[in-house]
Amino acid sequence: MMAAGKANPNSLFLSSSSTHYSSFPPLHRISLNKLPFLPRSQCSNLISACSKKPISGSVNLDPSITSFGSGLTKIDSLDESAEVSSSPSNAIDFLTLCHSLKTQKRMGWVNHGIKGPESIADHMYLMSVMALIATDLPDVNRERCIKMAIVHDIAEAIVGDITPSDGVPKAEKSRRERAALNEMCKILGGGMRAEEIKELWQEYENNASLEANLVKDFDKVEMILQALKYESEHGKVLDEFFLSTAGKFQTEIGKSWAAEIHSRRNSRLENRL
Repeated sequence: MMAAGKANPNSLFLSSSSTHYSSFPPLHRISLNKLPFLPRSQCSNLISACSKKPISGSVNLDPSITSFGSGLTKIDSLDESAEVSSSPSNAIDFLTLCHSLKTQKRMGWVNHGIKGPESIADHMYLMSVMALIATDLPDVNRERCIKMAIVHDIAEAIVGDITPSDGVPKAEKSRRERAALNEMCKILGGGMRAEEIKELWQEYENNASLEANLVKDFDKVEMILQALKYESEHGKVLDEFFLSTAGKFQTEIGKSWAAEIHSRRNSRLENRL
């Protein structure tokens, strides 16, 4: 997710006809033609799961999806047909769906008029590199951080990059992404890898571990580093991206890297003046 922007017009999400969502920005309809690699029954399941409206007053906003846990509990949301290991066909279907992450642009940049902005996959890749090079921290699993960085925005392959300016409540955004992730993992064929993906995603979503704290910081660091680059390349002032992350870093690494980016930005702005 980015600090500013509108929903991706190439999103595969289905609009709900319910007036319950009348105050939300419109969602974009999924087309079966956009997923030619999937059997029609799987496309229908994807549409059904991702378009259910939340239950008022419920913590879990989709009755068809059970808790994914916080990284501490076992995931039990897959049905019996999804408990088998992924086949080559499942794997290629899943990878083809994830391929859109390479082409879907981060909407905060699009809405600020940045030409040729980074994709969602670009963003996750640099976060993974951050996890790879970060100084070792006590009780932090580096491999888990790398995996979490790769997984944290994976549901955007379906829902697109929903930004705060879209006006979608946090709980509703989480519901949409959880529903999408659940269906993506069914497409993968279930099994241990699908459960691991869900567990990593929910751990990040809940900010439920030291690893999640660090990857949350990497998410913000990558955004302001990219903002600094775009300011330099496009002659823009992108204050809101720096302001929206100020004081929100949870780890010493995140704080120190953010401070270095701010220092470089201030030096550049002083030189321009």
